Order: sequence, then C-alpha cells, then structure tokens
Amino acid sequence: MRRVVEPELLDDLSPDEALAAGSRIDLRRLNDIMGNAGILFRATRSLLRDAALGSRRLRVVELGAGDGTLLLRWARRAAALGVRADVTLVDRHSLLSTETRLAFDALHWSVEGVGSDVFDWLEGSSASFDLMLANLFLHHFSAPKLRALLQRASLRTRMFVACEPRRSPVALTAARWVGLLGCNAITRHDAVLSVRAGFSGSELGALWPAAAGWRVNESSARLFSHCFAATRSAPEGSG
Repeated sequence: MRRVVEPELLDDLSPDEALAAGSRIDLRRLNDIMGNAGILFRATRSLLRDAALGSRRLRVVELGAGDGTLLLRWARRAAALGVRADVTLVDRHSLLSTETRLAFDALHWSVEGVGSDVFDWLEGSSASFDLMLANLFLHHFSAPKLRALLQRASLRTRMFVACEPRRSPVALTAARWVGLLGCNAITRHDAVLSVRAGFSGSELGALWPAAAGWRVNESSARLFSHCFAATRSAPEGSG
C-alpha cells in the first residue's frame, strides 16, 4: 500500500462544534481498542524505571496532544512505578479540561497545555525534555514535513516515541467498519484516511536524523498500530 496523506475533516473543525466533540470521544474509544497507551508505556518502560529508581522528575511533552486523556492513561501506568513528571501538552487547540488537570494533580504530576502549531512551538521553544511523545499525530504530515519535524524534535529530547496507525489491509478493513462502534461521520471518514497515511516497515526511522548517538527501534504493535522509538545514547563514562 502506497502512503497517501490527505487532510482529515477533524483538523478543520472548530473544537467547539458538536461533531468535533463527538469525534474526540470516538478517538478515546479507538485508542483504547488499539491499546495505544499500553504500547507507549511498554516503549518507554526502561526510561520510566530509571527515573523511578533515581527519584528524578521527568520532563515530558506530547505533540498533537488533543485533550490530554491518552497521555493521562499513560501517566497513570507510569505513576504506578513511582514516576513523577512535569508534562507539557502541545496542540493547535488547548483542550486540557479542568477534570483532566485535576487527574494529573492526583498523580502529583504538573501539567501545562500549550495552544500552538507544533512547528512554531519546536522552532520557538528552547526547552529540553527527557521524553517526547506523539500519538496518532505524525501520519498527518507528508515525508518532507515529517523529516523537518523529527529533525527539530531530535534537538529537544533524549527520547522520542510515537504510536501511529499501521498501514495494512487489515487495519484499512477495520477502519472502514468503525461505524459499528458508534463512531460519527467525521471519525468514519478520518479513520480510513489515517490508515492510508499510516506507516509500515522502517519508514519513520528513515526520516529520523542520521546523527550519531541515536538508537532507533520501529515495529508493528498489536493489530492496528505502528510504534517508533528513538533513544539518545548516553555518553561513555556518564555512569
């Protein structure tokens, strides 16, 4: 299947529109079915264990974070290991609700929502992070834009992990039937486009900067997802 990137309907809807709100609820359900929070947790487990052992607060940012509920599910798993973190959620629309903020507070995690275009934020921010996450976000971009995004991201983090749609016949068939789950017209349309724009093989690794010092892993995950992880190697003698 050739990768095809097309604009998705949700991207152009005001976040206050009923269809947009309904589609965000659909996405939470689809994330649960795909198991994306668990996929991200397993990909970051070694970093989380090291942070817990060292009693060090992590600096975490999610790109294209939406309403932050996916990261909250990941955070609950991380907090169960004893991890504490300061979280930044970057999205064009700041959708962080009071309820979600309080849920992070209950974990003793701080959370900040940033309403900004991701490229503008990466270009303008000087902040550095232990971990940068992306969930169902990278597939929105063509290869040239994605290469530029990953280049900028690599300058800001020690670890980058993404969970994206897998581009496969099985995933495409499933996407065409999400209406059976009660998904609305926006989600039914966008689900098919997301799979067509998804990833397979080592496509994301090929776009990651070829600088020395990075260890890259990329593979399919469960039935419908594709996981990519890049970790900066510690300098020799760093302990």
